[in-house]
Amino acid sequence: MKLTTHIVEKPWGRRDIPAAFGDMGGKQIGEIWFDAPGGGKLPLLVKWLFTSEKLSVQVHPDDAQARARGLPSGKEECWFIVDAEPGAVIGMGTSEELSRQRLRDASISGEIEALLDWRPVSAGDYFYIPAGTIHAIGAGITLVEVQQNADVTYRLYDYGRPRELHLGDAVAVSNAVPYADPRSGQAASDMKLVDSKYFRLWMAQGQAGLAAIPAGCDRWLIPLAGEVRSEEHIGKVGDCLLAGPDQTIAMSPDCQLLVASQ
Repeated sequence: MKLTTHIVEKPWGRRDIPAAFGDMGGKQIGEIWFDAPGGGKLPLLVKWLFTSEKLSVQVHPDDAQARARGLPSGKEECWFIVDAEPGAVIGMGTSEELSRQRLRDASISGEIEALLDWRPVSAGDYFYIPAGTIHAIGAGITLVEVQQNADVTYRLYDYGRPRELHLGDAVAVSNAVPYADPRSGQAASDMKLVDSKYFRLWMAQGQAGLAAIPAGCDRWLIPLAGEVRSEEHIGKVGDCLLAGPDQTIAMSPDCQLLVASQ
């Protein structure tokens, strides 16, 4: 099925959203995300993000930490960089190991911004973000995010913006160390990007690459270029299809496709 599109305005969003996503009427769009028709909750959530400013320095809890706080689950996610302006960066992990007290003090003072490991990014880079990883997205980036479908984010620092911080919870769940997750790199034409407890993610750039992805499960189809078809549904850039275990998938010759599954 073709998933329902939700368009979300954000103060850090952009007004130059690619035309493939439709006419945004001059609105400042930060997120476009996809859910089941009728509002049903799926186990994975797919988003496009568009940034004109840095996002907050934040962290997500793991499942056990979330449930201890009365929440259904934690959140792990993966970013795939679709486009990045020259000099664009993301913050991933800290440049050195920080004690909880040092992390709290640095978040209050704003020093945490300098203690993040800011990395230059370009199209095709991807990063898996385990729970507990301190992170931030910089300006001038378009990315696809695949995540556990959980709305749980704790902010450590927000550059003086008038939004709520969550220092107690954020410090408690943070693993304030340098980022070294092996599920990151530069995507090649046909490859598995991520294999985690919560989801798997592949890049396919042709029918042969698609054939190497296991069937027998639900698959989220996220076109980055070209066109993908599943049964009677056609997806282009700006769409997300959910193909069932027994449903066929076909790609146009110019299709570049992210495929996620549990």
